[in-house]
Amino acid sequence: MNESKYFTYILRCTDNTLYTGITTDLERRMKEHFSQNEKCAKYTKRHKAKKLEAAWTSSNRKAASKLEYYIKHLSKANKEAIIKIMQI
Repeated sequence: MNESKYFTYILRCTDNTLYTGITTDLERRMKEHFSQNEKCAKYTKRHKAKKLEAAWTSSNRKAASKLEYYIKHLSKANKEAIIKIMQI
């Protein structure tokens, strides 16, 4: 079975909080978050998404989910450091 590519991403919200998620279609998912339509995450509905800060590609859902889990358990300072490195 040929699985899709998965993306793990970090969004910055207008209140400067960070949201981490996974998707198979990064462009579509960003439109959902930024438009705050019915398919956006509950978190980004309350904390309006402002900017895609970083994104990584994985070859399968398991790898993307593991990365998402790892990022979600980092401190905000560590997440900010990753974002800074990604922008270099």
